[in-house]
Amino acid sequence: MQPNLQSAYSPSLADSRHKVLRNTYALLGLSMIPTVIGALIGTHLSFAFLARSPLMGFIAIMAVFYGLVFAIERNRYSTAGIYLMLGFTFMMGLLLGPLLQVALSLRNGGALIAMAGGGTGAIFLTMAAIGATTKRDLSGMSSFLGAGAIVLMVAMIANLFLHLTALSLVLSCGFALLSSLLIMWQVKMVVDGGEDSYISAALTIYIQIYNLFTSLLRLLMFFAGDRD
Repeated sequence: MQPNLQSAYSPSLADSRHKVLRNTYALLGLSMIPTVIGALIGTHLSFAFLARSPLMGFIAIMAVFYGLVFAIERNRYSTAGIYLMLGFTFMMGLLLGPLLQVALSLRNGGALIAMAGGGTGAIFLTMAAIGATTKRDLSGMSSFLGAGAIVLMVAMIANLFLHLTALSLVLSCGFALLSSLLIMWQVKMVVDGGEDSYISAALTIYIQIYNLFTSLLRLLMFFAGDRD
């Protein structure tokens, strides 16, 4: 009896995990719409208040960011979580405004934005494919990734005061690498059944895609920006 029960159970379990993964990708795709809308609006807004008080601006943004993340996680199994996710991604699109304004001030800014977007898409597809197909157990990476995120956040806060170009470049490289690994890790968690909420999975992957895009764009602006 036990083998029969196991064989009947496994396909159902696999289907459930694949459904979570499909819904994760669907919500990610949907989330790009408010992100783009927010980014288009953000490019026409003034963010002078952030330049006047970078630390207070950073604290305010982090408060809203983590408040929305907390609300989404509290509603990770309900429709409300989807609406909160869409509101969150609209806000994140708005926050792209200052970076996109700087990029568009360059002669080749549009091309750099397109390159960053294309690079982000290529890395996402690659890391997601690895996470979905690898047989290795990646659960042990969680501690390493968590430590890496803390180190980068501390360094980012420090650079609000230091304004070191070299540190900014290191942070961009670090966030790009960490985000790529987190995409792979999160997809693997869904495939292995470690994450059963597509809303939570989409939220985690969205944040990594966002960080990856902004990091690549900053690197491209520094090394390939045409300021003449």
